[in-house]
Amino acid sequence: MNFENILSTSNQGVATITINRPSKLNALNKATIEELHQAFKAADQDKDIKVIVVTGSGEKAFVAGADISEFANFDVENGGKLAAKGQEILFDYVQNLSTPVIAAVNGFALGGGLELAMSAHFRIASDNAKMGLPEVSLGVIPGYGGTQRLPQLIGKGRAMEMIMTAGMIDAQTALSYGLVNHVVAQEELLPLAEKIAGKIMKNSSVAIGKAIEAVNSNYKDGVNGFEVEIEQFGACFGTEDFKEGTTAFLEKRKADFPGK
Repeated sequence: MNFENILSTSNQGVATITINRPSKLNALNKATIEELHQAFKAADQDKDIKVIVVTGSGEKAFVAGADISEFANFDVENGGKLAAKGQEILFDYVQNLSTPVIAAVNGFALGGGLELAMSAHFRIASDNAKMGLPEVSLGVIPGYGGTQRLPQLIGKGRAMEMIMTAGMIDAQTALSYGLVNHVVAQEELLPLAEKIAGKIMKNSSVAIGKAIEAVNSNYKDGVNGFEVEIEQFGACFGTEDFKEGTTAFLEKRKADFPGK
């Protein structure tokens, strides 16, 4: 695929999707959101891709926010449609992918950028990363899931403070809050993502996909996560990956899983 605003590459089972608008600090506009959807969809459907890493180009920013010039003149109806469409094709879409997504946050992750990072299944950050949801300073609120995912990740009180103050936190604070799993020097960020991806790829892609569904179900209204876990646990018993995993264990060898 040829993209204007992103880069998508793959190597040894890992797809790396890079937002590539350095002159705009990788800000998200409609075209970029659509291209990201296409890239995530293609990677998820590729049987050879076991892990997806999403990051930003350059050293300054993961994604410095949404492209405000695109919606500054929107009315109520268009504003609602903007949020609904974005959540559907990118933010909710990424969260519910069966392929694991790691956000490698290099620099600023603000507004829609932090919302994209929070949509990933987990996050790692460079030591120069800054994260925040500054929307209220523009007279609006986070619209791509930020008011929901941030409290889930760091707790209601901290999330309320971050949203109300429109302030940024640094990488070490994000680590202490549990917003990111690891903080490393910028040159070590993608190598760390690849190292973690390597550990993930040793395991069953099918089982990981079912685990993602079970974990996510706990955060859906009206859904009993324990029941989803039981259902997905049982479903694993009918897979080739289960047969291979248990056979390999009993034969005292490493499993060679068929894949997606």
